[in-house]
Amino acid sequence: MHPRISRRRFLQTTTASLALCTPSALAAAEPPRFQLGLVTYNVAKDWDLPTILKVCRQVGIAAVECRTTHKHGVEPSLTAEQRKMVRQQFADSGVVFWGCGTVCEFHSNNPQVVAKNIEDCKQFIQLVKDLGGRGVKVRPNGVPKGADPQKTFVQIGQALQQCGKAAADAGVEIWVEVHGAITQIPQNMKTIMEACEHPAVGVCWNSNSADIDDPTGTPKSVAKSFGLLKKWIKSCHINDLENDAKGTYPYQELFSLLRGIGYDRYTLCEVGRAYNVDDGIAFLKKYKALWEELVKG
Repeated sequence: MHPRISRRRFLQTTTASLALCTPSALAAAEPPRFQLGLVTYNVAKDWDLPTILKVCRQVGIAAVECRTTHKHGVEPSLTAEQRKMVRQQFADSGVVFWGCGTVCEFHSNNPQVVAKNIEDCKQFIQLVKDLGGRGVKVRPNGVPKGADPQKTFVQIGQALQQCGKAAADAGVEIWVEVHGAITQIPQNMKTIMEACEHPAVGVCWNSNSADIDDPTGTPKSVAKSFGLLKKWIKSCHINDLENDAKGTYPYQELFSLLRGIGYDRYTLCEVGRAYNVDDGIAFLKKYKALWEELVKG
């Protein structure tokens, strides 16, 4: 015979079992919905497009963001026929063309410079549309010397609104990299996004030290910063994953936070060092292994 279980014991056991079935617990038990991608900056900046795609297939990298000025040559200067060829190369490889990483920026106190950057962004929007990509990465790059920061944030947001309208018409997105002195501070990026208020414009999380809530705290946390920007996150850059082991940047927490919002896109490796092909393959294999461990939570 089974021993009699008291009502109190039964309720305690049942409550504990139900706690294990909370949405957060269930999410942690499931594989992440996001995948590992690669920004050509700077690991692959000296590789041509066939090499990039071959390495990504070999290592198991799901998507590529082609950063402008690199050897791959994925630029607005491509002819219509060349665009068809690039699109086909991605399709044949099984690697996703995620989008273009530009240096378009809108913080200048010279209106003509801002207008030029908006027009450049529109050229990349058309390129991404033609190649079947998802978005165009842009950035703020700080606040001009002597300029009022709040007015600059509004100016950036209004310029992004124009880019967003063009992107929406083309069926693509704008990803605003959390970048630049002052502008990379999450609260300031939130102000920029609130000034923009266009559904085609989102944030590219950039894994900056400025994300960390308390630089002197242990363990490090980006939860507060993430909370400010999570509603806009459409892409994500990650850098040196060994920083997590060193306690410099909490990637394991970041990945958990991304899982918590149902992020189902890419976390893209963006590391400042360039590699030759053989060393790059070795680096990316190690990088992917670290990534797989960290996303387990």
